[in-house]
Amino acid sequence: MQYIYIYIYIIARRKFIFFLCTIGAGFKSLKAYGSGFFGMRMKLPNKDTTGIITTFYLRSYTNNHDELDFEFLGGKGQNYLLQTNVFTNGQGGREQRISLWFDPTEDFHDYQLIWNQHQVVWFVDGTPIRVFKNNQNIGVGYPIQAMQIEASIWNGTWAGEPNWSQAPFQAHYQGFGIDGCPAQLNTIGSECSSPTFEWNMEKYWKLDPQQQMTYEDVRNKHMMYDYCTIGPKAPPECQSNQ
Repeated sequence: MQYIYIYIYIIARRKFIFFLCTIGAGFKSLKAYGSGFFGMRMKLPNKDTTGIITTFYLRSYTNNHDELDFEFLGGKGQNYLLQTNVFTNGQGGREQRISLWFDPTEDFHDYQLIWNQHQVVWFVDGTPIRVFKNNQNIGVGYPIQAMQIEASIWNGTWAGEPNWSQAPFQAHYQGFGIDGCPAQLNTIGSECSSPTFEWNMEKYWKLDPQQQMTYEDVRNKHMMYDYCTIGPKAPPECQSNQ
């Protein structure tokens, strides 16, 4: 029997529920949120993790769900790829993958999301690595459903066949940070767009010049796969998200 483990530190009681099975483990917030800052410190398994996926993400639970992903695709040693993805109204297929400029198995690193009515930004140790802007005005879906914050480690056959002789696979999490607008009855109210919340202030509507520079540097040096470059024509949102 194969086991995958998850270790969690610095967790406030009564904010999370946990799940565990022989093919994976994880936890999620009890509340759903409609906007905010969301962060996690993670240290990834340090062995041959081919086929093992370690995650931190936001997700709604509807028939056509919204989702914002950090997915670490395992490999041999430190050869992880960080895949991000966006689901809106049940539609995904917006994967981007980057190589990391550090060994994510040696120590904890910060992985964060900001989500407001203008944009979603993914950060690694404070460096923006992806932007997804609200382009509903040109018919592009945008996450508008209340989402819970989740983390898990599991094996996905699409990512390769795990070497189970390397088990157990241990992922370490700490510093689960939520500074968000709670959604009442899983419904996002107008208050979640209020500028009284810091993450909705104008300075978070787009990257500042220094952030834009570091973002472009990551794209130029570390982008390994981008859904925008697949196919004869890029989706309409791609230009504004660069």
